[in-house]
Amino acid sequence: MSDISAVSSVRGVSFKSAVVEVAGRDSIAAAIKSCKDWGFNELIPTYAYTGTEWGESGSIERAVARLRERLPDVRVHDLVFLRHEDLWHALNGRFISELISRYGFYSPCIGCHLYLHAVRIPMSLRMGALPIIAGERLLHENSIKINQTQTALLWYQTLAKDFGIELLLPLKDISSGKIINEILGIEWEQGKEQPGCVLSGNYKRLDGSLDISEEQVGRFLGDFAVPVARRAVKEYVSGLSPDPAKIAADVLKREGF
Repeated sequence: MSDISAVSSVRGVSFKSAVVEVAGRDSIAAAIKSCKDWGFNELIPTYAYTGTEWGESGSIERAVARLRERLPDVRVHDLVFLRHEDLWHALNGRFISELISRYGFYSPCIGCHLYLHAVRIPMSLRMGALPIIAGERLLHENSIKINQTQTALLWYQTLAKDFGIELLLPLKDISSGKIINEILGIEWEQGKEQPGCVLSGNYKRLDGSLDISEEQVGRFLGDFAVPVARRAVKEYVSGLSPDPAKIAADVLKREGF
């Protein structure tokens, strides 16, 4: 995890603060809307490294610059980088064959988004259990993303609540890209000027349809991914050095699973 002591040292008691997940258009819109809806006047922007992203490296810094321009009265700190690839690997890479056998499907996207929220929890706790703002949406015009279904979002929030943290999703019920751009105050095409993922669209069939059910998503998260992430985060918070792959194996081996 990145050192956040420099951020912590400049915080004042008068600030209402939140951690912001920075990825692209939706995450910046979520941060802007959160300041309006909940009155935040200090934001700590964070970028979590997954190892699967590609694209222009400066896009994240430009997103933070746009956030500052749009919120001149809000203290927006320098970008904090977070990474724990071994947790990503345990959730999404190490046990692919086992996960397919147990749940009847495989997609790294669900576990990846869980990872993105999980790696911010230790930082949030160190700063007093600050809320975490994310740009998850149930609908993207007419497109459904398997990692942003109702079941998935509830499990992401459940993991955060287990540590006394609110995961705020201010865009959850907004499907229109036009409304997102109105919040941003600029034209920003979905999926542009932000990192891409080498695994993008992996869960879609040739005709664009999905054959993964909400029940399957719920079982994957409830029985495997969330327990793994919860235990790993608890060990991080306790100052330990967890072995996420071993934790994942233990969860898969547990009696009655």
